[in-house]
Amino acid sequence: MRELCPDLFGGLFDDAALFPPGDAPMAAAVPAHRELRARLGDLVGPFVVPAARLDELAAHLGDPTHGDAFGVSLIAAAGDLPAAAARVEADPRLRLAAVEVPVVADAAAAGHAVRVLGDVLPAGVPAAVELPRTGARDAVLDVLAGTGVRAKLRTGGLRADLFPSADELAGTLAACVGRGVALKCTAGLHSAVAHTDPATGFAHHGFLNVLVAVSALAAGAPATTAAEELRETDAGPLVAALRTWPADRAARARAVFTSFGTCSVLEPVDDLVTLGLLPAPDRIPA
Repeated sequence: MRELCPDLFGGLFDDAALFPPGDAPMAAAVPAHRELRARLGDLVGPFVVPAARLDELAAHLGDPTHGDAFGVSLIAAAGDLPAAAARVEADPRLRLAAVEVPVVADAAAAGHAVRVLGDVLPAGVPAAVELPRTGARDAVLDVLAGTGVRAKLRTGGLRADLFPSADELAGTLAACVGRGVALKCTAGLHSAVAHTDPATGFAHHGFLNVLVAVSALAAGAPATTAAEELRETDAGPLVAALRTWPADRAARARAVFTSFGTCSVLEPVDDLVTLGLLPAPDRIPA
């Protein structure tokens, strides 16, 4: 059996503990993030925080000499981004690890966001702009193409209508891959494999499904194939497929699907441990 590429899941799980359905209070979320980083190392991405809560975050960071700078993925509208990024830069306890711009309505708004990001972001800091789930999607992607700015895809939420169908999500993934636009996902990807939540009845996408679908698209498969991968509810075929991937295929897939925000990092990690795709956390190098 081929060993998994060791970087396949690196940085895949952005810590969105502040957001629904977890809604962790800042006082609990900050030390929990530090503990996750200590236990899970580079599996854990940055701490996702809205610009409006930066002062609250700063109040819970403690001594500025406490370990490494606290990496944040800053959510800020284009108009708020210059001040918010400056606020992060001014605090030596914080590190701007990424920026996420909330959903834009059309190509003009996307163009404005891209210009502001170009003016504000330090070199090497990734940024993503959330796509609209409307007919403007492709026009927004046309603006992002070639800029290095990623697309942010909404894959769920607290209402059924926030979950795109497999066909819609496959179409959006194909539109990103076809334009060479990398992506991150937000909301709904709590589990490795697609499933229906028995409590809500919502059909959740699985992050392994997304990873396999993206890989298929990057290899030239059509959106219909990606939709089939997204509908797979049996972990077996997904795990078996991942175990066949050489390092270059894993790298190509992750270059497209960069991360997703999850209010519980341990939930998806536990899924991977159960599926035999990761060692138990006490055996994961920090």
